[in-house]
Amino acid sequence: MRQYLIILLLTFLFNFPSQADHQNEPYAFNKHHKYKIDKSENYHKFDFDLQDNDLSKKVAEQLKNKKTTNLVSYLLYEDGKIKIDQKTKSKYGKYYPSHSIGKSLVSVVTGYAVCEGYIDSVHSNIDYPTVKNTLYENQKLLHLLNMTAGDELYLGERYGGWDSRMMNDNQSVNTIPIKTAMKRYFEGSKRNKGTGWNTVTGEASSGFVYNYSAMTTNVIMNYVIYKTGDDWKKLLEKVFTKDAKVKNRVYFHKTLNVKDPNRKGEYGRYSFYAQRDDYLRIGLMVMKHWNNDSCVGKYLKTMYENRVDKEKASRNTQSASQYSHSYGGQFHFDIVGLQDKKILAMDGFGGQQLIIDFDTKRIISVASTDRHYDWYEIVYKTLEKD
Repeated sequence: MRQYLIILLLTFLFNFPSQADHQNEPYAFNKHHKYKIDKSENYHKFDFDLQDNDLSKKVAEQLKNKKTTNLVSYLLYEDGKIKIDQKTKSKYGKYYPSHSIGKSLVSVVTGYAVCEGYIDSVHSNIDYPTVKNTLYENQKLLHLLNMTAGDELYLGERYGGWDSRMMNDNQSVNTIPIKTAMKRYFEGSKRNKGTGWNTVTGEASSGFVYNYSAMTTNVIMNYVIYKTGDDWKKLLEKVFTKDAKVKNRVYFHKTLNVKDPNRKGEYGRYSFYAQRDDYLRIGLMVMKHWNNDSCVGKYLKTMYENRVDKEKASRNTQSASQYSHSYGGQFHFDIVGLQDKKILAMDGFGGQQLIIDFDTKRIISVASTDRHYDWYEIVYKTLEKD
């Protein structure tokens, strides 16, 4: 009983919104090896209709005050054109980190893997030897995509307050290969059930609960690497080079630091890097899939239809992840007050945002070095418009 009460106390002490007030970390583009994804020789060229309006002025003011707001880039795509395209110099240089937007991009790649026949279905149990004898073994892929893996007693934001660090020793699972993580931390682990806590009703939860966990995404990514085998690079190029038509190279990190050999294997880490306009190209690709009802579009809609309640007692207006009700397939859905809209939100540490309104065909891409800009004013109010 005492252990259970401690878990409940930690739930409130480390509630995710409390972490959102100050989010910055050293930029680490050159710290690890990467999966390099080639640029397109026929990259997508945008049309422009740049606006001088209240929103553009508010964005400009926040960029001007970047020492306070930490905003470095804002792109608005509407009516088939870029309407706002503003940026300022930042420590990122040309390549912006996605942070947890990368989780969502892993899901997009997973959707392609299903559609290309490498994986049977999101409803199938994963057949992945690396996670044998751990809580992740033979789970439905959909459970992993929805962050209901049952790993909340080991890491994650539900009890630990941080998505990527093990609760017993604070080790980041983003910096160690998945086989090492499984052997060191998860050997013999069991999926947790029945000890959750519904922060909305104030009652104990039965069944598997939402727990935002970096390990879950890394299991998904490395499972796709395992299933695609020698075609892993080919799949990445199908997604980003051929379909998104990125103008510049884009990258996923590996869980290998610069001291280790760049050897082959399951070293997937969801951290993703791209130049600012290529994030918009990726968002446009996702929007086209949904609206064209392609195989990947059907995958995205399956994620929406099977989304789960985050069970969050409090929400703030600092980002899409904080101001939304549900989660499905590594995406945030049901932004507060906008639940009648089909909006898919990708959200990253420090205020990174890539948000797609499928109904209005609007995309907003934001980059920042810390989460202090007025998200409600320049993002939410834009999403409110019909």
